[in-house]
Amino acid sequence: MKKILLLGSGELGREFVISAKRLGCEVVACDNYENAPAMQVADSYRVFDMLDQDKLTEAIDSEKPDYIVPEVEAIRTEVLIEKEKEGYKVIPTARATNLTMNRDLIRDRANELGLRTAQYAYAESLSELEIEASKIGIPCVIKPVMSSSGKGQSIVRDVNEISKAWEYAISGMRGDRPKVIVEEFIDFNIEITLLTIKQKEGETTFCEPIAHYQERGDYQYSWQGFDLIASEEAKNKAQEMAKIITDDLGGEGIFGVEFFIKDDEVIFSELSPRPHDTGMVTMHTQDLNEFDLHARAILNLPIPKINLIRPGASHAILYPCDISDKDSGKFSIKGVEKALKNNNVDIRIFGKPTLRKNRRMGVILADDVKEAKEAASKVYFLLN
Repeated sequence: MKKILLLGSGELGREFVISAKRLGCEVVACDNYENAPAMQVADSYRVFDMLDQDKLTEAIDSEKPDYIVPEVEAIRTEVLIEKEKEGYKVIPTARATNLTMNRDLIRDRANELGLRTAQYAYAESLSELEIEASKIGIPCVIKPVMSSSGKGQSIVRDVNEISKAWEYAISGMRGDRPKVIVEEFIDFNIEITLLTIKQKEGETTFCEPIAHYQERGDYQYSWQGFDLIASEEAKNKAQEMAKIITDDLGGEGIFGVEFFIKDDEVIFSELSPRPHDTGMVTMHTQDLNEFDLHARAILNLPIPKINLIRPGASHAILYPCDISDKDSGKFSIKGVEKALKNNNVDIRIFGKPTLRKNRRMGVILADDVKEAKEAASKVYFLLN
């Protein structure tokens, strides 16, 4: 039985634990709060700040896992680099985890590899941001170099909004790096995630492109398997670019590589070396979902041809931002039975123990975006 130390225990980690357990693994789920979603289905758990070097080191030394699997960005990746030198297996690699934890490092690496990106610059103060934004031009996008799920990201359409965007970016950052990236606003046709699976033995393979829509930089809904997501030319170019950068990062597992598609031009956006939130749609559309694929690739198990069994969509179930600005651990979720009256709809409740403004609490899976939206609108929260 292989032992996995999962660093981060959110909704993506929860589904990964289920896939790994089905393949006979023991999983220790870690996060900075108790009763995180993945902890509820893992064999055991640990609660600590993964940016604390000593506590992260102690967890690895104590558990002695066969695999260290990061699920979040806010990790002291220097520890993973050292542990990899000692012989531990970090998924996909410690270098990949370190580079992708920081938007500046992975964006710079994409540039070095010759991938087309938006114009961008960095800033570590408001005055520096104002200078760089004037060079990039308005409108522009401002976001922390370290964050997840779009936290701290905003579009600036007027110079008077730069100060507010700086404050929002710093408030939404993860880790301890007060640094932002300002980038050219791309008026794209569609934004996609290309799930890219690297294997220890076997060719790199891809899922069908997943289109997604964001608000506040955070995924709201995604869809896969429909016509016109991307032309064959754009799809092939995205696969070529994804292979270039994932080959450079190395290791095994699934990568969520994000691209802007403008006509047939493909522009690299971001990369996550783990299952992707937009990829939750694969729980409805594919015979092997992204979590199954990640587990198989990590364990060096055969991955057959990935079959798209039907088109489908996912829609996040969010705690509304206009109900309360306060976190709450006393609540109930209502409307699930109404959402499931549609036979084409399924639902995943993540099991997060507290409500928070705009927090993702679940996801709807359905045959198309309209059905997913309608079902999501029927689910609501009551504070107890």
